[in-house]
Amino acid sequence: MIHSVDEWSPLQEVIVGNPINANLPSLDLSFKIFFHDNIYNDLYGGDIYFSDNSYSKFLKKSHIKEHEEDIDNFVKVLEGENIKVRRPIIMEKIQDFKTPHWKGVTVPALNVRDQVLIIDNQIIETAVQVRTRYFENDLLKPLFMEYFKEGARWICAPKPMLLDDSFDLSYIESKKDIDLTKYEKKKSHYDMGYEIFLDAAQCLRFGKNIVANVSNKNHLLGIKWLKQHLGSDFEIHICWLCDNHIDSAIMPLKEGSLLVNRNTVKDISVLPHFLHNWDIIDSPEPIETTSYDDDDLILASKYIDVNVLSIDGDKIIVNGDYLPLIRLLEQKGFTPIPVRLRHKRLFAGGFHCITLDTVRER
Repeated sequence: MIHSVDEWSPLQEVIVGNPINANLPSLDLSFKIFFHDNIYNDLYGGDIYFSDNSYSKFLKKSHIKEHEEDIDNFVKVLEGENIKVRRPIIMEKIQDFKTPHWKGVTVPALNVRDQVLIIDNQIIETAVQVRTRYFENDLLKPLFMEYFKEGARWICAPKPMLLDDSFDLSYIESKKDIDLTKYEKKKSHYDMGYEIFLDAAQCLRFGKNIVANVSNKNHLLGIKWLKQHLGSDFEIHICWLCDNHIDSAIMPLKEGSLLVNRNTVKDISVLPHFLHNWDIIDSPEPIETTSYDDDDLILASKYIDVNVLSIDGDKIIVNGDYLPLIRLLEQKGFTPIPVRLRHKRLFAGGFHCITLDTVRER
């Protein structure tokens, strides 16, 4: 039976993503907003930010192959720890698709944590934020059906239309690095104002407590929906830490120990009160070991290496090149397991991102 309520209890079964046929999606409004913090300085300046598909970059086949090799090795490491590993359907080819409102291209189910939240015996598909990921969870649904037949609850958040008018741009406005007066939203007959957007990877589970990062009104609507769905059994604590996903800002290693990226979380007081008495482990400065060409689009910051995976509250999967963190974890009494993941910045996902723990020990 599916069961997982935190990020550190002994892991028994996990879904690991697959990068085969990965591609860079259309660089539309949803993409630019989602990755704003990491790519604005590298990619979008001035009017380019508001020109759809104005910048052409691509993923090299060699990078996809190497990412596949590293993930396959990661799977072997997990299986060596007696953890059952499930994989999504392989996306055979990139396909164009369109809704009544916009066009997109398909992507594989790689960062499987992003759009699925496991709470106790529930599978919660969250409200997609990036248009090109609209059908990504279809590659996971055969697994979800198996879990459902075994007794899991399965629910989907309201599916947004992802119209231009759906997006709250206040976070970008607060950064003061783009003149939004130059931007004109495309109006639609279906405009309804801000919609519910929330990625599962904006949430971290601490038993009955869930910590959620929000940065705009779309996220707040998503939290409102999640609170209404979960009811009084769980308490959701809202933080304002970064643009979207929380698991490169903070990461619980076991109950009472929290890995913190101080580049993002400069003041611990912004975290929920129940975490203030935890042992705060400041992540060392990450080391950049992989170089890229000018035509490579780097989607994640170097702090993606904070995105570790706790197997049982003792053993921690960590980037094998992140030697300062490996040594620090050893000093703190943990058992780090170094695993190579060369292109996590290109594919915007570390070990926590590319996994979805479906069964942890009760």
